[in-house]
Order: sequence, then structure tokens, then C-alpha cells
Amino acid sequence: MSKAGVDQDLIRQLAALLKETDLSEIEIETGSLKLRIARQVGQVSVPVMSAAAHAPAAPAATPAPVSDAAHPGALMSPMVGTTYLAAEPGAAPFVTVGSKVSVGQTVLIIEAMKTMNHIPATKAGTVTKILVEDGQPVEFGEPLIIVE
Repeated sequence: MSKAGVDQDLIRQLAALLKETDLSEIEIETGSLKLRIARQVGQVSVPVMSAAAHAPAAPAATPAPVSDAAHPGALMSPMVGTTYLAAEPGAAPFVTVGSKVSVGQTVLIIEAMKTMNHIPATKAGTVTKILVEDGQPVEFGEPLIIVE
């Protein structure tokens, strides 16, 4: 079988594994071959709709909530990983609700593939919401913090 045939079989197997395990991406490297297989999960691209689909119906008098993902001050996750709100366990969090932040200031850490990635504020202002918890897994494009 040709190398291209082996690669196609491997790709099909990895794609099936993504679906079976509900992962959003897999990356492998063997010799000179490096593959990254990713899929867009419906919950990732439209997190508010998936949450609303599982939520109980709201009374008619309640106004529809504004999507955190659509908020102009939303800081979105640039990667898949695990969030940490402080530099180490027991340390003070980088920010809390009410904290003033400047552009480039670290607001949390996302661990991805055993690498700690400092996530900076993309907008100066006041933190009005923290949408994730310490140790929570996040997906690419998921809203993390609201800065106004």
C-alpha cells in the first residue's frame, strides 16, 4: 500500500476517534509525518444556543439574556485547554470582578499540551464578569472574561 493510502487510513481512524471520544482535535507526530486533525464542535461555535437548548424555558416576562460571546468586551479563548485563574494553587487570582485591567495584562492562564499560556487582556477597562472557573476545560472561541 502506498504511503498516501496509509495516511488516508490513519486520518480516517483519527477522525473516527475524535467523534467517538468527543474531542475537538488530535495531533500526532511519527518520524517525518505530523498530523493534526480537528473538528468544529457545534457547542464551540454557538455556545449560547447549546446552553439554551438544555436550559428550562424562561417565563415570558424575562428579557432574553445578552450573549456573553457577542459582548464587545468578551475575551475569547485562543485555544483548547484548562483555565487557571491564578499563577499557582493558593495564589491570588490574576483578576477578580471589579479589577481594572490594561491591554496586555495577564488575566488568566490556559494550559494546553503541558504548556502554560498567559492570556492577556485585549481591551483596557474593568472586569465585569469571569465566565470560567479555576481548572475548567475550555474550547477555542469560548468567552472567558468580560471587560467593559
